[in-house]
Amino acid sequence: MNLATLDWIIVGMLLATLTGAALRTKRYGNSVSGFLAANRCAGRYLISVAFNMAQLGVITLVWYFQQNYDVGFTSIWWSLMEGPAMILMALSGWVIYRFRRTRAMTLAQFFEMRYSKSFRVFAGLVAFISGIINYGIFPGVAARFFIALCGLPEHFQLLGYQVSTFLSLMLGLMAIALFFVFLGGQIAVMVTDFLQGVFSNVVFLAIIGYILFSMPWAHMSDTLLGNVWEGAFVVDSVNPLAGKSMIDPFDLGKESNFNVFYWLISIVILFYGMRAWQGDQGYNAAAKNAHEARMANILNGWRFRVLMLITIVLPLAIRTIMHHPAYALDAGTIDGILGAYPTDALKSEVRTPAATALLLPTGLLGLFAASMLGAFISTNDTYLHSWGSIFVQDVVLPFRKKPLSTRAHLLLLKSSIFAVAIFATVFSYLHDEPSQYISMFLALTGAVFVGGAGSAIIGGLYWKRGTTEAAWTAMILGLLSSSTGIVLKQDILVATLVGWEAGGGLLAPLGQFGLWVHHSPWITGQVLAFVAVLLSITSYISVSLLGPRREHNLDKLLHRGEFAAVEDKVEGKTDHAPWLVKLGFNPEFTGSDKWVTLVTVSWPLVWTVIFLIGTIYSVNFEVPDAAWLSWWRGWMWFTFAAGIVIMTWFTIGGARDLRDMFRSLERFRASEDDDGQV
Repeated sequence: MNLATLDWIIVGMLLATLTGAALRTKRYGNSVSGFLAANRCAGRYLISVAFNMAQLGVITLVWYFQQNYDVGFTSIWWSLMEGPAMILMALSGWVIYRFRRTRAMTLAQFFEMRYSKSFRVFAGLVAFISGIINYGIFPGVAARFFIALCGLPEHFQLLGYQVSTFLSLMLGLMAIALFFVFLGGQIAVMVTDFLQGVFSNVVFLAIIGYILFSMPWAHMSDTLLGNVWEGAFVVDSVNPLAGKSMIDPFDLGKESNFNVFYWLISIVILFYGMRAWQGDQGYNAAAKNAHEARMANILNGWRFRVLMLITIVLPLAIRTIMHHPAYALDAGTIDGILGAYPTDALKSEVRTPAATALLLPTGLLGLFAASMLGAFISTNDTYLHSWGSIFVQDVVLPFRKKPLSTRAHLLLLKSSIFAVAIFATVFSYLHDEPSQYISMFLALTGAVFVGGAGSAIIGGLYWKRGTTEAAWTAMILGLLSSSTGIVLKQDILVATLVGWEAGGGLLAPLGQFGLWVHHSPWITGQVLAFVAVLLSITSYISVSLLGPRREHNLDKLLHRGEFAAVEDKVEGKTDHAPWLVKLGFNPEFTGSDKWVTLVTVSWPLVWTVIFLIGTIYSVNFEVPDAAWLSWWRGWMWFTFAAGIVIMTWFTIGGARDLRDMFRSLERFRASEDDDGQV
């Protein structure tokens, strides 16, 4: 057992606090609009902190721990390419602003408003199936993480029976997440996610500070340079990191998973898939109005720019422990733990928690364990709420001729959510030996829906010529291409194809193609997802232009002009300069909104300039490793300092929004007609 008594007390205190907060929301979640969309009462900072925490689950952290352990600081450099896209999306309110104006509670409800009821049902079903398969590995990843972090045995005795720790831990964790969702729906999810977000931000910054102050930079820099590996210094030998540098982003020739193309594709998917993924769909409709939703989206970027620093500092500290001779005893202990896991993918999952248990002192380890428990709860209650709601709202209810009573509607929602929890637990229990990186599995399974949905969303919100036939075509092609990619990347099918190939026949060419895809390192889940996106975009545009010319009334869809909802009406003219208006500053922006936006956008703008200058210079001149090391050390300290400021800013703003939301909920009277049906 790695955690001391003090550590367990810290974990228990966080859980008690979250339970009290969830109980506080119980009486507000007794309407359909409250359960699904928090009665649309949330402010920008509350949404931003809670939404970011919902995305920052254990599985997301393990994803980044895996990635950054392998590629180090190079991932930071190439991710700076996302800056221009993030600026454009933030200022324009890309997708989220227009989606909120539709007043749809789910994405598929918008699809019915824009296309047809049958497309809503189909899209809802595809979203649900791809979502629960994607979500199916979440409980297992979290359970393995906590087993390694806490040093729990593989089995324990209960009433004379030997019980699996893995299964028991999954059941316990899922029960906590279910309890929170059942208490208050999206209101409970958002309130507890916010509290967990504030807590985790503080803890992560404390851990980063501890590592930066306690681990000698010389040890980390030697490891990053490849001067040490296999636990000992190697002299006059070929650098094992050549072509896979941890610090030089222009020395990645041998990196097949997280190379430059991975980040180029990420930019496209970031822009294309905005709000297409429905794992956190409850947040899409929770804002007070469309402008508040846009402001929340503007603020969301700070998590990736600052508060995700933990995902680079911690794995690099662990890489140092694993490879520097000063930590040889700890490395041997960790290797012993990893030896019990059969696949490299599993070893990479549990490496960080196993090493963190040795790295952090008592108290700080308890804070980390508590924050990771909060990260699990925040993501899982959000996903359970989303997938369970989507199945009911977009697959079941469209077939009903009469609306359900509020009580029956809520009971059906909770039953669906419970079923999703059972499926995920069983899926994780059976899928206990993953064969690929988490990021690749999530990218490919997510593309089953996002690959086609992105075209239907963007075309439906921004192009009046987009047709129902085009939406169907794009969705089906995205589904088929992504599903084919999943099949070709799985060991079980490849083994089958090998058997058929050995016997010859018509399937031999298919077997050869499947083996080629499976064993080609550059054909990753990310690449296959990108192919699905290209096919979807091409088909949506082609079918819309080649079919009968029809134009949809976007003013009516977006409740603007004569169709404007009271909460979205904007009086008067803007006094902003013309160039600001072109950037997206409409009359809804107050003076404080303008400054918040300019400060927020300035961060990616400055780093984009640095990226361009640095890239041009590095292409034309050789940059020594010592210079890269100095750059990344300065970047870490600067980002750490900025993180303290951002944490304080968002905590104050979020606390104010939380107070205002409860005041609004006290006054709010839900309408039974506001149940997500068209």
